[in-house]
Amino acid sequence: MPRYPVSPEKEWELLERMAKLGIREEDIEEKFIRGAGSGGQKINKTSSCVQLTHVPSGIEVRCQSERSQALNRFLARRRLCEKVAELIEGEKSKRQQEIEKIRRQKRRRSRRAKEKMLDEKKHRGKLKEQRKKVREDDV
Repeated sequence: MPRYPVSPEKEWELLERMAKLGIREEDIEEKFIRGAGSGGQKINKTSSCVQLTHVPSGIEVRCQSERSQALNRFLARRRLCEKVAELIEGEKSKRQQEIEKIRRQKRRRSRRAKEKMLDEKKHRGKLKEQRKKVREDDV
């Protein structure tokens, strides 16, 4: 019987990744706590938030992104794997890289960068203008 409400492939991937990173279930302390934030009475009554602590590394992860406690258990383990991999490999995780990429994209351009971009657009427009077919009544 599956342990998490996800496809068997996803569960198998998680277990493989945990084994590769050396994360054992015995090394994980799991707590179920009440979530915080919006959600009203439902979130205040149920303990669907999962808190995992990886004892050897001291990494702590919380997950309350879904209403289901079982699904949050799966997602918390996935996040724990990301953090342990980041610690072991010393490189930024995919998630961190995506966050930084979005931050760079949203950053305001300098005046010089805007000017260069607009100059390039005008240049492209002129090139396209030259490709137009010439009509006989314009000649």
